[in-house]
Amino acid sequence: MLSVIMGRIGPFAGQSVVLRDAPLTFGRKSDNDIVIVSVSASRLHAEILVEDGTYVLHDRDSRNGTYVNGHPVTRHELTPGDTIRIGDETFLFETQEAVETVMNLSQLALPRPQVAADPGILRITVTGGGPVGLAFALLLEKALPQRVSVTLYDGRWIRSGDTVVWKGEAHGNVRRQQVVTVQSRQYLALTDEMRAALFGDGQFSEMWPLGPDSIEGQPPRNIRIAHIEDRLLELANSKPAIRLVPKRFDPEQHEHLITRDHVLVICEGARSRTREHLADRFGVADASIYSLNGEHLQDVVLGLRVKSRLTDPMSVLLTVAQNRFLLNSLRGEGFLNMRLTREEASNVIGIDPVRQVFEECIAARPCVMSRQEDNEFVCPTHGTLFLPALLRNSPLWKRIQEGLRLFGVADDDLSAITAFRLDMVQRPRFTAQLARPSGECPGTYGFLLGDAANAIHFWPGRGLNSGLASAVSLARTLTGAWHGHPMRDADFIRHEAAMSMLQYRHKSRAWNAMVATDNRGATRAIKDIIHRSMEGPQPETKGAQARAKCMPSAAGDLELLLDRMRAIRERLAPRLPGLPDDQELWEHLSALAPATLRTLQESGAWDTLIVGGEEADIDLFYQQDAPVFVPAAPRASDPRLPA
Repeated sequence: MLSVIMGRIGPFAGQSVVLRDAPLTFGRKSDNDIVIVSVSASRLHAEILVEDGTYVLHDRDSRNGTYVNGHPVTRHELTPGDTIRIGDETFLFETQEAVETVMNLSQLALPRPQVAADPGILRITVTGGGPVGLAFALLLEKALPQRVSVTLYDGRWIRSGDTVVWKGEAHGNVRRQQVVTVQSRQYLALTDEMRAALFGDGQFSEMWPLGPDSIEGQPPRNIRIAHIEDRLLELANSKPAIRLVPKRFDPEQHEHLITRDHVLVICEGARSRTREHLADRFGVADASIYSLNGEHLQDVVLGLRVKSRLTDPMSVLLTVAQNRFLLNSLRGEGFLNMRLTREEASNVIGIDPVRQVFEECIAARPCVMSRQEDNEFVCPTHGTLFLPALLRNSPLWKRIQEGLRLFGVADDDLSAITAFRLDMVQRPRFTAQLARPSGECPGTYGFLLGDAANAIHFWPGRGLNSGLASAVSLARTLTGAWHGHPMRDADFIRHEAAMSMLQYRHKSRAWNAMVATDNRGATRAIKDIIHRSMEGPQPETKGAQARAKCMPSAAGDLELLLDRMRAIRERLAPRLPGLPDDQELWEHLSALAPATLRTLQESGAWDTLIVGGEEADIDLFYQQDAPVFVPAAPRASDPRLPA
């Protein structure tokens, strides 16, 4: 007889979890099975274990205790009808038969009898059901109708009735409001059904102009990641060939699943546990080639969730004219990304108001700290506060305010703060045979896609392009390689080549967004150039700076910045109407502090010819030119010759 935990009071109300042999954890930390939003809950607050055939609730040394039927407990053997209270949320323990539920039991991960697998069905497990994993599954389902079975795992999902949906902010999934820029080469490779679901009226903007990345006259599109995730998951729910499992894939616990199927696709992201579990197959990444003076180059970027009041053309011009800030938005709403110096990155910390200790959750996890009514920025998972915002006169908070002023963001329109860590590594391979064919194993191949393969985005919100390209490549490869018999290394030569090209293209793009080379050939990290600009005016150089030499420092920096913007405006004007004139730019920039103007000017413009260069075109590897048949010339004695 199955037992169930059902939410009664709180964000989990009305939802159910079927208990099995695996532990069920409760707490504020986002990797718990049931995330408790209340600050009264501990990170790992309580846990249900199976002991001698019964379910036992354990309090895990929580700060505020675990209650059953109104009484505090440290260990309690659960019986049907028990009410569990953790923080401000209440749950019911009951048998499945006693609970009225809208769950579709046919979709639960129940044990199934062993049946002979259809050799004509390509069986695939996907770890990580973000946009890349979902796009791959939908592309393959379309390409191999009734010949493929895909199972996707993701711990960021929950069941809602007979469907699977994304967890929301109430469940600790708080990073879905980011805006991503999808290039036309990538969205045109999706199926018609996927494009129709994603790009409805009002769901995207085209603030960036046509460029080398654009094909068929289609510009890149800015679209909210939550919209992409929701629509793709809705489509996946409707496909019988796609099975959705709302739990995180555990490579040790699910070892038997790895060799059961033909293919394991790893899309969990840059910190993939499955990839690291299989590191002996895929090899260890090399960071040495992305180093300056022996140091592995990394950037920390502060992500500010904002609403800008500027027009898109003004935002584009302000973004590409300097290397300190980048606004990625949908009609002004999105994330203002701020590149930090080393010192600033060390100050991106939270403070636990109860224990009065510093926490690095925002920088290390990272978490999203949302603005509360008292203007404090609070992490809903860990209960920490953003320290620089509490110290309103701190240098970092003042520079954040200057970034808001640069992009016309009112103080009240800053609603959340997070952080991203950007670095680059070289992956030796993206394809590996995990198990050879045998009587029990069909011959399993593993693949790295998305951030698990190329976590080298040059700014937040831009990695989805390489992820979608890798999903398209693998779907095309498997479509051509699957004939119902074990696959071979040779089947994946094109995909491995496409992945290597994607890595080269995106790593070169990322490198050129993280370093700058001066006229003497010296290469420095842009974050160090920004730090140096804060130390005071630097010696003047040739060119446009000669006119600013006799001006006060702020006026000189403003004049140099305006000169740069004029040149960029002239280049963008044919492709982006509505760009601001000189007077608008001067009035807007002159309101900034002199130190900010100096940093913007010395950080340099985006090297758009390199960073915005042509996308890797994986179609090169999948062109199927039909062989040309040239018949032999007939002999003179051939009776088919005309008389």
